[in-house]
Amino acid sequence: MRLALGYVPLVDAAALIVAVERGFTAAEGLAVDLVREPSWATLRDRLALGHLDGAHMLAPLALASSLGISGPETRLAVPLALNLNGNAITVSRPLWAAMMRDGPGDEGLDTVATAFAGVARARAREGAPLTLGTVHPFSSHTYQLRLFAARGGLDLDGTVRMVVIPPPRIAEALRDGHIDGFCAGSPWNSLAVEEGYGRIAAFGCALAPDCPEKVLALPAYAAPTCGALVRAVHRAGRWCARRENHEELARLLARPDHLAIAPALVRRALAGTVVVDPDGTRRDAPDFVLFGETAERPRPAQVDWLLDRMTEAGQIVATPEVSERAHALYRPDLYDDALPD
Repeated sequence: MRLALGYVPLVDAAALIVAVERGFTAAEGLAVDLVREPSWATLRDRLALGHLDGAHMLAPLALASSLGISGPETRLAVPLALNLNGNAITVSRPLWAAMMRDGPGDEGLDTVATAFAGVARARAREGAPLTLGTVHPFSSHTYQLRLFAARGGLDLDGTVRMVVIPPPRIAEALRDGHIDGFCAGSPWNSLAVEEGYGRIAAFGCALAPDCPEKVLALPAYAAPTCGALVRAVHRAGRWCARRENHEELARLLARPDHLAIAPALVRRALAGTVVVDPDGTRRDAPDFVLFGETAERPRPAQVDWLLDRMTEAGQIVATPEVSERAHALYRPDLYDDALPD
């Protein structure tokens, strides 16, 4: 069987990339072509139109696609999650300086969020609201930006301008002054820090621990025959989770045909200690991105969390019908059938 599987260039595509590159899919009798997509909207549409047989996909976007509220309504199944966590909020150096105007404080999450809220309110009063980038409206990144603002007592709606930028382009948008900050997955936060124009202000794993992030999304018609693919990606996820493999994993993901970035920036996401400032300041984030057994099994509670965030953002009205359709997307039964042991 030959499959075309899509992904957006991010560290959390690791399990899918490793499944192919290290031969786990071939061992299951699958011939797989990895297709790098430039944006989540493109990936969503190509999956909906049948140009892809499956994809590395934002968990909220898979849900929105299934509900028909983002792109063509698409019957999908999620037999396996690819990771938990992995995002960070990065701000421009000028914005960070404005936030720290009264001194660095303890730089704890609440202190930083409150400082951000103060600057955002001031800019809104001046008629020059902050502009923040997110990778897609239906993403944990959007919800983490809202959670970050709420930690500081700020409602983003009507105060901050939000724009959607594909992950590979989001750091350069900060560099070029088009946005004042963003929430994205690795390695794009580390790129902004490495190149000297960004400062990581908050980790997604602190705002929403064990946040559902990327999933393996398949057309619903493929669900009955997905066992081989689930097993291959499961083996790859376990491989990615082992620290002794991280050097090789960083080199693999960094290749020009995948993320096209320096391996050192990938290693930062895997290390659990992240460089947050161009001056070399580091912060511990042991759960920054999680692969393997901890992350894999699709959980109904994750759907509930996503529905709550979508409701808070005004994206859905949660009804019993919506909840039933949303929960039908996650298929832990397929995961269990593929991995009976």
